[in-house]
Amino acid sequence: MSIFERYLTVWVGLCIVAGVALGHVFAPAFRLIAAAEIAKVNLPMAALIWLMIIPMLIKVDFAALGQVARHWRGISVTLLINWLVKPFGMALLGWIFISQLFRPYLPADQIDSYIAGLILLAAAPCTAMVFVWSNLTKGEPNFTLSQVALNDTIMIVAFAPIVGLLLGLSAITVPWSTLTLSVGLYIVAPVVAAQLIRKALLAKGEAALSRFLSVLQPLSIVALLATLVMLFGFQGEQILKQPLVIALLAVPILIQVYVNSGLAYLLNRVSGEAHCVAGPSALIGASNFFELAVAAAISLFGFQSGAALATVVGVLIEVPVMLSIVAIVNASKPWYERGQAVRKVAAARGDTAFKA
Repeated sequence: MSIFERYLTVWVGLCIVAGVALGHVFAPAFRLIAAAEIAKVNLPMAALIWLMIIPMLIKVDFAALGQVARHWRGISVTLLINWLVKPFGMALLGWIFISQLFRPYLPADQIDSYIAGLILLAAAPCTAMVFVWSNLTKGEPNFTLSQVALNDTIMIVAFAPIVGLLLGLSAITVPWSTLTLSVGLYIVAPVVAAQLIRKALLAKGEAALSRFLSVLQPLSIVALLATLVMLFGFQGEQILKQPLVIALLAVPILIQVYVNSGLAYLLNRVSGEAHCVAGPSALIGASNFFELAVAAAISLFGFQSGAALATVVGVLIEVPVMLSIVAIVNASKPWYERGQAVRKVAAARGDTAFKA
């Protein structure tokens, strides 16, 4: 894990401070940035989001979809968590905590927007950081790659309908034209562009792809930090008035992450899947594609919306929470491999480590 990835929460914290300060001192400049939009899509933000997303998608090899059948147990569990449990569970958690329990402590005019942001966060499975988490748990790389490729493929067609359905169930007006545009701009177009770039680079050899990513990755990091500074520049006044909002929004996100990762881990154990697949399955089931969530929230509800703030809270807690899950997965490996189903499937595969 790079220094940036390890200390992502620190960088986000610094972006909060910088954004709030700059938003207060240079308020006219931030208003000018907010006005630079076409069809409700902010052009500076769109450019930054592309710089964030493209390097991640270039790493994804969609040819890995041919390996899905090899890990059908883990794939099935992760799909269940990512596309059924997580988005619908977050809608429920948003209603319980944001709409009910925490309502007296939150700005009344932002309640629906906060819930929308949480739904957007949960509806987008992580694409990039899961490779880091998988490596830390000694996960099966082919499973991780095939699962990410499958999730990205599903996201192209399922993200908009799921978000639209859940926003509708939450009685939030769905701007379908903007949502459709967001899917095209932040999912379909980047996937196509990234795969064309990947194909062109691989034609020159793996070394060319590695060199390109080594150049582009720092730009991706700068784009992420710049996006956060801009977001907090617009959210600064609200944060200063309501510092408790950040902590309250973190509650349903934390519950979702730990419940979903635990459920995925247990289901893999019950199904007999190997630990090297169960670890990344649990982590993929728990983490979020926060870059997409942030972009969609801004497009749908604006820079200064509660939705944008809710998605940024996901960025704030991502690394420490996921590292804690990595630690739990690694520490529980002996317990996991004592599972009857795990031993049975391993024995059928001829794994001698389970025959004692």
